[in-house]
Amino acid sequence: RRGAADRDRRAQRSGLCDGLDMVIAELRIGAHPAAACDAAAAECTGTAAEVMAAAAARSKLGGAGADGFRRPESPIALELDAIATAWDVAERHGIALAELLDAARTDLVGRARFRSRTEAGLAGARATGTVLAGLPVLGIVLGQLMGAAPLHVLLGGGLGGVLLVIGTVLACAGLLWTDAITARVAS
Repeated sequence: RRGAADRDRRAQRSGLCDGLDMVIAELRIGAHPAAACDAAAAECTGTAAEVMAAAAARSKLGGAGADGFRRPESPIALELDAIATAWDVAERHGIALAELLDAARTDLVGRARFRSRTEAGLAGARATGTVLAGLPVLGIVLGQLMGAAPLHVLLGGGLGGVLLVIGTVLACAGLLWTDAITARVAS
């Protein structure tokens, strides 16, 4: 589940950066922010398309386009908040929106690269945790091949059943602990 969520988050970040590229290009040729966001929303998918369309609608109606990017429930809420903050600063202080969005996009890309390098560095630690969690299963298989009948003991009830439950809980706890440690380092 964590892997699927990470892949989804990466895809959403990538789509957001692509959408920002389009908005920045449109703004640099003189398009209104609402038109720039409309063009990007038409080309993007997922959360990027939704926030671009919301920002365009808000800008057309005279509201703050930045509010269209505020999605606290989104998996990329931090990235969207950074863009909303840049948009807010541009509207409040009259700074060129394209320049601030470009700076926000550059920051997002840099953070994504750093995150990728960190996750690649942690792959060894995750693999070690997985191997260590699988060692008890290997021990059971080897014991069964040697004729010690560990499956009979573990599945036969009594103390063997208790040991099976305790061992399973400890293996799962070890995997969760490894995930928690590596997730803390990656964030």
